[in-house]
Amino acid sequence: MSAPLHKIKIFSLATIQMRTFHITWLMFFVCFFGWFGLAPLMPTIRTDLGLTKSQVGNIIIASVSGTIIARLIIGRLCDTWGPRKTAVRLLLLGSLPVFLVGLSRDYASFLLFRLAISVIGGSFVITQFHTSLMFAPAIKGTANAITGGWGNLGGGVTNMVMPLIFAAIVGFGYTKAEAWRYAMILPGLMMLGVAYLYYRFTKDTPNGNFDETRYNKTDNKTDWSILADWRIWALTLAYGMCFGMEITFDNVASLHFVDTFKLSQSSAGFWAGIFGFMNLFARALGGIISDKTGAKFGIRGKGWLLALVLLAEGIGLLLFAQAGSLTMAIISMLSFALFLKMANGATYGIVPFINEKNAGMVSGIVGAGGNMGGMLFGFLFKSDSISYVQAFTYIGFIVIGVSCIVMLTRFSKQPEAAATRPVRTPVAIS
Repeated sequence: MSAPLHKIKIFSLATIQMRTFHITWLMFFVCFFGWFGLAPLMPTIRTDLGLTKSQVGNIIIASVSGTIIARLIIGRLCDTWGPRKTAVRLLLLGSLPVFLVGLSRDYASFLLFRLAISVIGGSFVITQFHTSLMFAPAIKGTANAITGGWGNLGGGVTNMVMPLIFAAIVGFGYTKAEAWRYAMILPGLMMLGVAYLYYRFTKDTPNGNFDETRYNKTDNKTDWSILADWRIWALTLAYGMCFGMEITFDNVASLHFVDTFKLSQSSAGFWAGIFGFMNLFARALGGIISDKTGAKFGIRGKGWLLALVLLAEGIGLLLFAQAGSLTMAIISMLSFALFLKMANGATYGIVPFINEKNAGMVSGIVGAGGNMGGMLFGFLFKSDSISYVQAFTYIGFIVIGVSCIVMLTRFSKQPEAAATRPVRTPVAIS
C-alpha cells in the first residue's frame, strides 16, 4: 500500500506520486498558457476590433470572472469524481473556446469567448488538491507551491512566446488580424496533449483512483459548517491580493508598457513575461519557507509569514505605480513580483490544514478568492477616470490593509499538530 511521499524527488518519474506531481503542474501550465494567451496580443486585438478602454476593461474582468464559479465547482468535483477525471474533462471541454476564439469578429463575441476561456483557470484547484493527496503534511506547502508556481509559469511563457508566434505567422504572409486568431490554435493543441497524459499516467491517490478505493465513499460528505470558519475567508482575502493581482498584471502589463513607456508589442510581452517567469522559483520559495516556519512555529507562524509577504507586496506595488522610468518600473516590478508569488505559496502552505476532509472545497473557495480579487481589480483598470498608475496605487494600499487582517487572524486551531508533525525521513527536494 503506497503512502504520501515525505520527499520531493524533482528529477524522478519512478513513483505515481512524482508522475502526478509533474503532470499536474504541466496541466495547470498549459491551461494558464491558453487562459492568458490573448493578453500579450491585446494591443493588436484592441486595434483589430476597435475596442475602447472600457471594453478592454470588461474583457479583463470577463477573463477572470468565469474562473470564480469554476473553482468552486471544480473543488467539489475533485472531492467526488477525483482530480484525474476532473482534470481530463476540464482540458477537453476547455480547449473548445481556446480553439474557437479566432471566430470573434466584434467586441461582444470576443467578450463571450474570453469568459468561456476563463473557466480553465479552475485547473489550479485540481493541481493543489491532487498534490496535497500525494505528499506528507510536512511538505504539502512546498509541493503545492512548486506545482502552483510552475503552473503559473505558463503566464510568463505565454507573454513571451505568443508575440513571437504572432510575428512568425505574420512573416508567412498573414495579416495581423488573422495572425492573432491562428496563434490560439497552439495552446488548444497543448491542452489536448496533456489531457492524454493526465488520463494515461496519473492516479487520484497513491493507492489508486477514487473508484478503486474507498476514498470517495468515506470522505465524500461536504461539511458546510466550514463556511463559518473565518480562517478560510482570511485566506480567501489573502489570495485575492496575491494571485488576484498576478492575473490582473498578466492581463494589463503589456498594455501598460506599450501605453506608458511606448514599447513595441514584442518588447512589452518580454517584460511582462519576466514577471511571470519568477514563478519558476518565487512561489516555491514561499511554500518552502512556510513549511519551515510551520515546523518551528506552527500554523500561527505560517500566518505571520503570509502577512509579512503581503505587506512587502503592497509596498512594492506602490513603488511600481510611482516609477518614472522603464528601469525603475522593471526593478519595482521584480520586487513586488517576488513577494506576490511568495504570498501565493504561503497561502497554500496553510490551505491543506484548514479542513482535511473537505480539502477540495476549501481549496476551491480560496482559489476562487484569487479570481474574485482579479475581477474586482479589473474594474479599476476599466474606469475612464482612473489611470493605470492610479489603479496600481489603490491596489497597493488595499493589499497592505489585507496584510493587517491576516496578521490579526488566528490560524492555530486543531490543524496545528498536523502542520508541525515530525517527518520520519528528511524533508528535501532532490
